[in-house]
This record gives sequence, C-alpha cells and structure tokens, in this order.
Amino acid sequence: MVSDRPVLAFDTSAAHCAAALLLGDEVFLRTEEMGRGQAERLVPFLEELLAGQSLGFSDIRRIGVGIGPGNFTGTRISVSLARGLALSLGIPAIGVSALEALRGFSAIDTAAVAGPRETAYVQTGTTAPVIMPRDDVPEGAEWLDNPGRLVTSIARIAQHAEANGPPPAPLYLKPADAAPARDAPPVILE
Repeated sequence: MVSDRPVLAFDTSAAHCAAALLLGDEVFLRTEEMGRGQAERLVPFLEELLAGQSLGFSDIRRIGVGIGPGNFTGTRISVSLARGLALSLGIPAIGVSALEALRGFSAIDTAAVAGPRETAYVQTGTTAPVIMPRDDVPEGAEWLDNPGRLVTSIARIAQHAEANGPPPAPLYLKPADAAPARDAPPVILE
C-alpha cells in the first residue's frame, strides 16, 4: 500500500546522521557526517528537518529506519528510536537494510557496504548477506557511498511497504566486538 502522507526515514548505521522526509513526491533531505554523538543528535536533527516543513512528529504517518548492517551501536540508536516513535504515535515503522536500500535504486545484482577492518557486507541477488574482505567483493558491485541516497531509498521503500510487518530489528552479521564482563555479577543484599 502506498502512503501519500508524511514518511520520515532515518539512519545512523555508519559515521553519519541521515534523514529524509517524503511529502508526496517531494523529498526533504538532511545529512551530517559524524563519528560519534548520534544518540544525542538524532532527535533534534529530526525535529529540525520536520520544523523546516512546519511539521512535528505527530504529523508523521510512517517511519522508515535503516537496520544495518553497519555500526553496532549506531544501528541500535536508529532502530530503538523508530520503535519508540512508532509505539508512541501509533504508526508503522518499517526496517530496511542498507543492502536492500541500495538495490531499491536500480536492478543491481550485488550490493556492498564497507565494514570494519577492510571487510565489506555483501549481498548478491536474494542470498543472505555475508562478510568478506573488501578485495574479494565482486567487480561491478554497487557500493554504499552516500548517506543521503541511502536514507531516501529507505523512505521510498517504507512508503510502499506493508504496514503490518514485524517491528524493525537490527541486522547483525557478526557478534558485537565488545566482550562480556569477566567480573562476577553483583551481590544483591537483602
């Protein structure tokens, strides 16, 4: 079902805050490169985008959110905000992977997103995404190189998606780099 009502999409899965607002066929876009601070910046960033069109969160009728793959913490920031907004506003939130968003622009076969330590997250056709060395990514792969392009595609996919799907969840292709604490759990005194 296509929504012609305001759609807000955002992504913090890499070193950026990116947001797109769809009003019919018009796209209003904001991006900021940032290595840290997305958790503190994201809500004011979205409020500024909405205020530029004389809108507030209560005017949004659908949310699109980038679910990764990408930065573990950055992905959780966007997904948790999208779920919280959707719940509080009573609207659908649609999770869209960066690889799906890349393919939303064209009929490409292989999509790639840069990962840490010279790796890449890669998806070919409808196969499951994998992690591989960047040097092994097939020639001709479409690389994610523009957060504005990414978030615009997330918004368009969310605009056309079914509204009754599961809530967005991060797409993790590997476990977190952080190790669990080795200390004994705290003792609860009674």
